[in-house]
Amino acid sequence: MLDRPYITCQELIDFLHLYLDGELAAERAEEFDRHLSVCDSCVAYIDTYKTTVLLGRAAFRDPAAPVGPEVPEELVAAILAAQRRGE
Repeated sequence: MLDRPYITCQELIDFLHLYLDGELAAERAEEFDRHLSVCDSCVAYIDTYKTTVLLGRAAFRDPAAPVGPEVPEELVAAILAAQRRGE
């Protein structure tokens, strides 16, 4: 167990892509896992982030493809609007 305090939510967000890509050093990834074990907000954030990435990839592959019922309509609309604006 680490002696130092948990990483902050902001630190988790700042390095999230590295964590999800498995590019963090083992000790740093352990700090992320430790934080996630006590922070439901960050767990929810990561779930939303993963869904957004999947939707974004799917939209670029096939914009007409149906989206599963677990994806909020507001999120789908926001992604498609951003895509139309070229963001």
